Amino acid sequence: MTPQPRPLVSVIVPNHNYARTLGLCLAALARQTYPRIEVIVVDDRSTDDSVEIARRHGARVVETATNIGAPAARNLGVEHARGEVLFFVDSDLALAEDVVEYAVDLLAADPTLGVVCGTYDPEPLIPDSLVERYRSLQLHHWISGDEGEITTIYSALFAMRAEVFREVGPLNPALRHSENAEYGHRVTQRYRIVLDNRIRGRHDHDDRLGVVLSKFFHRARLHIPLYLRRPDFNGGPADSSRGWGSLAALFAVLAVPLPVLLGPAWLAAPAALLAASIAADLGMYRFVRRYAGIPFTLYFTAVHFLVNVTVAVAVFAGAAQCLLSRRFRHTYDLPARPAPAEV
Repeated sequence: MTPQPRPLVSVIVPNHNYARTLGLCLAALARQTYPRIEVIVVDDRSTDDSVEIARRHGARVVETATNIGAPAARNLGVEHARGEVLFFVDSDLALAEDVVEYAVDLLAADPTLGVVCGTYDPEPLIPDSLVERYRSLQLHHWISGDEGEITTIYSALFAMRAEVFREVGPLNPALRHSENAEYGHRVTQRYRIVLDNRIRGRHDHDDRLGVVLSKFFHRARLHIPLYLRRPDFNGGPADSSRGWGSLAALFAVLAVPLPVLLGPAWLAAPAALLAASIAADLGMYRFVRRYAGIPFTLYFTAVHFLVNVTVAVAVFAGAAQCLLSRRFRHTYDLPARPAPAEV
């Protein structure tokens, strides 16, 4: 009998002003061991030379009429895809060479599997700063540690059968910062989601502290309505011990005035809370010490303390917003709207 051809994979790359990394992303796709790939770059109104770079690498380019955001750009890419398997990868990420082939094999082997997700390498795609190195190691440890069955998707790097996408529906374009959580919630009503660390790539992480803290704040706040609805939601800061670590960091800051108000013996309070915050994610700090050494671990610990405080503040802000805003409580009830047409 003639063997059946392997399925065509449509790799969809949403992009907005990532000319700096887009060429590296597309070059990595050209080196994939899997033989049947079409690459679709959805350019979301870039003002740099992203479109020229995409065409130079042989990708099919779809340009949006307005800036619609990454979730809507991914949906638009699906409209132009011919493949039986959809592989979504962000334009600031370069895949390892065997990733597409491995993802196809996983999906083919298990019809109950709706989505397969991957992780980031510990080294960034383009190292720019100590903050970026912090973010690279932190995300690598958090995501890799969730290997197995999960309830969210990691939207920068995931694959699914086209028929599953049609059944579950498009990503919600109204959720530019939390579409991964909402989409994972929908997928797991019908299918399993699995994170496999062999699906991996190097990512160009944020290299400024203000940007990193801002993203942590907005994503943690926006996830609160989903956490309240689905307590089994997992991944990253949703891990219960990490949540307690964030709260301990915030209370450590609040406890700083106690020695002044109540006497030196109260120095033990912020010190104990700081220790509790570190203990809540001790495995991460040990990993960083082994990987990067003690001096960088001290820097990493200071930055992550700020992250923990930021996340805790975001949790309280999100909880307050849930109490005061019916619209916010029902964020994840918003219907997915069709993306605007491309130019």
